[in-house]
Amino acid sequence: MRTSDTPPATAPAESATGSSRRPAPGASGDRTGTLPAAPETPAATLPPLPQDDTGLRASAAGNGAGASATGTATGALAAPGNRPEAPAAPGPALAARYYTDPAVAEAETRHLFARSWQLVCHESDLPGTGARLAAAVAGQEVVVVRTEDGTLAGHLNVCRHRGTRLVTRPEPDGKAIRCPYHGWTYKLDGRLVGAPEARQIPCLDKPRLGLFPVRVESFLGFVFANLDPDATPLAESCAGLAKAVGHYAGADLVPVGRSRIHDLDSAEVQHANWKVAVDNYLEGYHVPVAHPGLMRLLDYQRYTCEIDEAYALFASPLRDKPSSNWTERLYQRLAAPMPGLAEADRRVWRYAVIYPNTLIDFYPDHVLAWTAIPTAVDRVAVPGAFYTRRGTGLRTRIARRLNVHIGWITNDEDVELVARVQKGLTTPGFEPGPLSRREAAVGWFAGRVRADLDGAEH
Repeated sequence: MRTSDTPPATAPAESATGSSRRPAPGASGDRTGTLPAAPETPAATLPPLPQDDTGLRASAAGNGAGASATGTATGALAAPGNRPEAPAAPGPALAARYYTDPAVAEAETRHLFARSWQLVCHESDLPGTGARLAAAVAGQEVVVVRTEDGTLAGHLNVCRHRGTRLVTRPEPDGKAIRCPYHGWTYKLDGRLVGAPEARQIPCLDKPRLGLFPVRVESFLGFVFANLDPDATPLAESCAGLAKAVGHYAGADLVPVGRSRIHDLDSAEVQHANWKVAVDNYLEGYHVPVAHPGLMRLLDYQRYTCEIDEAYALFASPLRDKPSSNWTERLYQRLAAPMPGLAEADRRVWRYAVIYPNTLIDFYPDHVLAWTAIPTAVDRVAVPGAFYTRRGTGLRTRIARRLNVHIGWITNDEDVELVARVQKGLTTPGFEPGPLSRREAAVGWFAGRVRADLDGAEH
């Protein structure tokens, strides 16, 4: 998934960075403005940078470097001479039927998605009182709205009268939610306050006919919804994640381009089960074979991986050696952090998965948030959006565009890979082999899925 913000023809379009975990391109001509081809030239031929900018390198970290930790331990490799004991073997991968059986997909809707936090938008999508939008959550539609006191409220997107869909497109403001069919009117908090010709409606009990409530929570500035009223808050379950990457995100991020997380209709649909897409995000074991660009950029041996019950967080530095590819090499030299980031963030790319299907990339030059929504047992929509901070300088903006160009290449490689995996999983009698320690997060994810579906009929 790529933004469709079209830059000048001499620069690549705004989009995701060069990670091996990219949502597929959006459907609105997002490939415009890619960098022109250039000869491979030695790094020494690049023009020198200003004196105060010499030696800069892009932050390059992420699950693209691979994951080898289990539990909550980090997976950083020790320096030579201080080799730690090998981490425990990862848990087993999911059996093939979890990716191919329609009955499993149906069980996931009830037992997994309906009981987990689902990413629906960013706070910037709800700028003022009455702003509202609809998003898909566990096979249903949820309306998220900014209330009079500035907080967020969630409701099922259905009128209590005759079942009419209330919100069909984002709206920037409004004092109430009014059904377009018969005019039943609700306060922003969901209370029914009016119905035309109310005296003609026997037994109209307004206090009992408010909109069905849905839990919503803002975490890192992103808005999540959960159909389970008893779910643990993200602020509690992902407190460690907020501590690690909270300085990248927040409600003050501003979107780049036209793509939005809640815009499912415009999202690219990949030819794979949603868990294949998430598995791909969770491991870098395939990077040396499948992603030559990432291998030139990322220091494959120097990564960290932290796995918690509710999330996995990856980080990897950029190689010190200049890439042989001119675009990657220029990115290495120009990358600079957004306002609010520390010098330590300059050379690190970070990636996070909030179980089950929220994926957020944290780069020095932007943040990408996206989600994997199944549309069939072998299809997944990947809506998402890209964000930056106000006051970002020209150098960082240029680096972001270079990063976007690199990401396009990696994305195309991954789209083909996940389709190949999905096809292979349908082979009669196939079951997965053992996982590498670099695939430890895949084992963690598989364990969570099995636990959620344990006892479900499928």
